[in-house]
Amino acid sequence: MSAVVEVKEMSRWYGLVMGLNNVSFAIGSGLTGLVGPNGAGKSTLISIITGQLKPSSGSVSLFGEAPFNNPKVLQRIGFCPERESLPVEMRPADWLTGLGLLSGMSAASARMRADEMLERVGLAREHWQKKMGEYSKGMRQRVKLGQTLIHNPDFVVLDEPMNGLDPMGRQDVAKILKSLAAEGVSILISSHILAELETLCETNIILNWGRVIASGSQQEIRADVRNWSEELAIICDDPQRLAKVLFDAEVLAGYDINQQTDTLKIRLSEPEKFYPAWTGFLLQSGVTVYEVRGQSRSLKQIFEKVTS
Repeated sequence: MSAVVEVKEMSRWYGLVMGLNNVSFAIGSGLTGLVGPNGAGKSTLISIITGQLKPSSGSVSLFGEAPFNNPKVLQRIGFCPERESLPVEMRPADWLTGLGLLSGMSAASARMRADEMLERVGLAREHWQKKMGEYSKGMRQRVKLGQTLIHNPDFVVLDEPMNGLDPMGRQDVAKILKSLAAEGVSILISSHILAELETLCETNIILNWGRVIASGSQQEIRADVRNWSEELAIICDDPQRLAKVLFDAEVLAGYDINQQTDTLKIRLSEPEKFYPAWTGFLLQSGVTVYEVRGQSRSLKQIFEKVTS
């Protein structure tokens, strides 16, 4: 599947300060997460992708063209910034209608589209006649998402879209984003709520100090992380004997034994070497295994590992 966004050896300087350092990656269809600590370069990257900044070197292309000062590309982008600047004296339908008119819609089409977007983002009709200055943070977030989608973009960039939403609101937004992805919209989400990115996004890009230090699916990122120790808890009749076999096979980064529960906790230095040989290790040790519990690494754990 062809990439919607292609970034090649791109850097961006602010005087003597480097915001991005020779980053390369591609974004395809579906949902992609953008992860990184403060100062990692996320805001700079989003500004370049959405055509607000030019790279100092390297290249970025959306739909095969550079986005900066390119109306043909920019009209296909929907951007929901972290900061908000909604006009507090306006009602949401009037605001979205005005944005629709600016996008080239007729007055009737813009009004119809505004109502459709308010419905889609789940803003209750009882609030449509209120001025947005009376809205809660969560309600304003829904309007921001509606204004992002008003012109039916092909590529959507969301910066902290879950801020201010209660758990039900987050579920609603997650459903909206999944439905957009199913309709063929490509979506880039920058968020500090890693657990939600993990459930939403098929792929992730991890930034640190202006560099892309890992990208791809969670499994691909994990495979790229060196010295990764996967953990297993094994309950058996002789954990000490099993530990000796595994230690001699040089597949362990470390282990602990709980004699009271007959549990051997192991940290694997080479999971790809351990799993194919697991049955052989059992036969060699002669132990009886009652239970094996694995610890699946979350996106948060991977993020902490690769940024440490």
